[in-house]
Amino acid sequence: MKIKKSFTVLLAALVLFSFANTARAQSLETASGAVLLEQSTRKVLYYKNAHARLPMASTTKIMTCILAIEKGNLDEVIEVADEAYAIEGSSIYLEKNERISVRDLLYGLMLASGNDAAVALACHVAGDTESFARLMNNEAKEIGCMNTNFITPNGLHDDEHYTSAYDLGLIACYAMENATFREIVGTTYYTAESGHVKRTLKNKNKILWQYEGGNGIKTGYTMKAGKCLVFSAERDGMNLVGVVLDDGNMFNDAKVMLDYGFENYAMSTALKKGDTILRTRVWGGRKNILALELKDNIMVPVSNNTQTTLIPKIKTYGQLKAPVRKGETLGFIEIWEGDTLLKTGELVAAEDIDAVSFGYFLDRVIKRFAA
Repeated sequence: MKIKKSFTVLLAALVLFSFANTARAQSLETASGAVLLEQSTRKVLYYKNAHARLPMASTTKIMTCILAIEKGNLDEVIEVADEAYAIEGSSIYLEKNERISVRDLLYGLMLASGNDAAVALACHVAGDTESFARLMNNEAKEIGCMNTNFITPNGLHDDEHYTSAYDLGLIACYAMENATFREIVGTTYYTAESGHVKRTLKNKNKILWQYEGGNGIKTGYTMKAGKCLVFSAERDGMNLVGVVLDDGNMFNDAKVMLDYGFENYAMSTALKKGDTILRTRVWGGRKNILALELKDNIMVPVSNNTQTTLIPKIKTYGQLKAPVRKGETLGFIEIWEGDTLLKTGELVAAEDIDAVSFGYFLDRVIKRFAA
């Protein structure tokens, strides 16, 4: 199948309804910046100074963790770099020249908030912390962050090390898509045994114990940044991710924000797997019309007791040419709410269409004259 130019088709608007009890969002008096997002769509459900540039302390380690997962082998045993020894602040007390697995370092990073573990991982992945910071900033740009700059892998204060509640929320949503990351940040206790010392680690994130459905993700504190928390919880198929920066009441505010999200929003099916989205022309095939169907369900968060209008946009290809195989991805559909893209789904061929051949035409001619 040959692909030439692409084209976009606008479909009729989708109107969704959801019904449940409602609650008012409470203003967070103590947080300098806050945001609550639905993870799969990144839809903002609540915000306060969401784009203000603020220090984020050890919530920095969310980016360190996901980069180390993506670029490393968790079962590899590495020698701790000299730079990671005797780092100030929270620590897992790595010894000089200690050999420890990447996996145990990651748990030490996210559960015990080890600043030394962060430096050890950064040096392992990129050679030094400066090179690792460049990787962090490149990843942040790809995720869509506009108000973020990383200097350190652990969040120890630097005036040029900052993010915003919204950017950090985007980073957290991205990281929570990774199964290994979710497993680490959702763990309450872990025993690290690969190093010189057996370490029993306890997660500092109270949301895991104190909130129904709590499943992540990271605390943080410095004198300059104040108390910071990135948190996550899942109920009824909806996962919410929130951020509070410089918030002396961070755990309580996190619960208030999660309660608001779960009480006022629910996931709704915008389009179903297998729905025929478009019929398009195929050139040079035994059939000339092909149905494109949705590969997977598209679920979006909908506000309770309100009507939500969504705009679907199809982006597919012009002049499809046979052969085409069933299940082949031939385009995608975007679901927009106003100017915000909520979700993208793949469009696949609903059936095989073989290319015509000389023998096929000859057979048709013979059958026509025989008739």
